Amino acid sequence: MSKIAVVYWSGTGNTAAMAKAVEEGAKNRGAEVTVFGPEAFSADKVSEFDAIAFGCPAMGAEVLEESSFDPMFTSIEGSLSGKKIALFGSYGWGDGQWMRDWEERCKAAGAKLACDSVMANNTPGEDALDECKDLGAALV
Repeated sequence: MSKIAVVYWSGTGNTAAMAKAVEEGAKNRGAEVTVFGPEAFSADKVSEFDAIAFGCPAMGAEVLEESSFDPMFTSIEGSLSGKKIALFGSYGWGDGQWMRDWEERCKAAGAKLACDSVMANNTPGEDALDECKDLGAALV
């Protein structure tokens, strides 16, 4: 059985809804899923999971949430080499530059993106939630 971590931060509930769909998609494929907020996830946990889904909305000038998510992610980047991961998040402005920048960070760290990242403009609709389920399934 695959062990999957879903690590996310959500301010308005949009990314939380996406995380729930990621969890559902992985569980539907038979995975054991553990969900974490950024405060509860650290580099020593990376090796405990076969794959990790990271979720964070765009903040400010299209950056990751700066008070808890980005510091956590920065602290684990060095542990992601060879790790199967996937990214998701919501945004309310811009064109998704935060996601492209995040993908580049992950590739530079040696992580293996399991599938295309999922972005939702504001509240995720049914299509975005289905894409999140597929993202969760792709990690299994």
